[in-house]
Amino acid sequence: MLKESTGLRYFTFFYLYIMQGVPSGFAFYAIANYLAGRGVTSQAVGSFVAIVGIPWILQFIWGPIIDRYQYSVIGHRKQWVVLTQLVAFIASLSLLLVNDPARQLGLMAAVFFTHSIFASVQDASVDAIAISIVPDAERGRVNAFMRGGYLMGIAIGSAGLSTVLHHFNFRYAAIGQSGLLLFMTVLTFFIKLDSTDRLVPEFGKAARPQHSADEDNPDLKWLFKELYKGISEKVNLKIFLIIALVYTCNSIFIRSFSYYTIHNLHWADNEVSVLQGGWGILATIIVTVAGGIIADRIGPAKLQVSVMLIIGGFLLVFCGLGFLWTHKLFTATGLVVWNFADPLFSVAAMPILMALCRAKVEGSQFTAYMALVNFCDVIGSYVSGWALHLAGAPYLGFGCGIIITLAMLYTIYNRRTKVIPVNLAHS
Repeated sequence: MLKESTGLRYFTFFYLYIMQGVPSGFAFYAIANYLAGRGVTSQAVGSFVAIVGIPWILQFIWGPIIDRYQYSVIGHRKQWVVLTQLVAFIASLSLLLVNDPARQLGLMAAVFFTHSIFASVQDASVDAIAISIVPDAERGRVNAFMRGGYLMGIAIGSAGLSTVLHHFNFRYAAIGQSGLLLFMTVLTFFIKLDSTDRLVPEFGKAARPQHSADEDNPDLKWLFKELYKGISEKVNLKIFLIIALVYTCNSIFIRSFSYYTIHNLHWADNEVSVLQGGWGILATIIVTVAGGIIADRIGPAKLQVSVMLIIGGFLLVFCGLGFLWTHKLFTATGLVVWNFADPLFSVAAMPILMALCRAKVEGSQFTAYMALVNFCDVIGSYVSGWALHLAGAPYLGFGCGIIITLAMLYTIYNRRTKVIPVNLAHS
């Protein structure tokens, strides 16, 4: 049972995030790079990524609804996970309507948008379950397994499905994604959160819960009120805005860098997808899990500052040497090394955001934070598409490095002056 077994928790959240990562890797990397390789403009590619990402911004709506109707005899919030996984699988099958992604960009964006709606509800449900059952002492490691699973899914969707797309066609890639989603949906059905949970709901008197459903399902108005209090608190806002700034800069750099290597350096789009999601994925997962262990031992606040220093320094050096990007080995190495940036920062940031959440609305508040983080990725993708017409990717990346470095110094200053309490991020 998920509540009673540490190993099962690690496994379950790992594969659930693989399930979330596969479509993201396919859409945000394999398809985006494929479109760039087919001569689609940077604005169109950026708009496609933004459209697919829009439903993930709406997670702040799903969180309170999921918390309001969280009770289920098959497991608290599990009904949301299973149902949305099933509908997301059906939406994935709709990709079979697309024959030529470059010429049917509108239809493909609409299908991915529909899939993202249900996938985002699934993600919100999984996050709510995680924050409600994972002990404080395990949060760093569990978040590491979540991020590791997401990376594995990204690798499958980006490198794996991109290879299928190029060696066969889009239809086979869509079938491959849908098959994986169906398999994991069936697996979720058989996972129990508690020993008293049922696999299949029963009806009649025997199915009635022993306690009132109102005790588990709080008022929706109260949920939104508490959610607003939690997010609008001054200290919480400062902590989150720093995290959001880093995510936005990360998105601007990697989107512009990917497009630049394909459009300006004339790399094959499949080659870029494989580097982003294939090479070094095992090492990245190992480093991510190690980061989770470190976060639990030294505290995510200290880890966050260290990772910001590394990311900011990397961007300043790598983009400052932009004239060397014409050397393939140098650029490929930078692309592989960058694979460590986002997961390591997430391992530090996620436990911090969990610690900011108010009692009884933890799921809603954490989901709202995730929606805003996803919004940062969407904004970064959209901005990079237009900014590339004003400046080259090396300049954009160097600017992001400056911003992240300044944010790191601001974080250190605030913690030393106790404007942001360090122990808040290590609960």
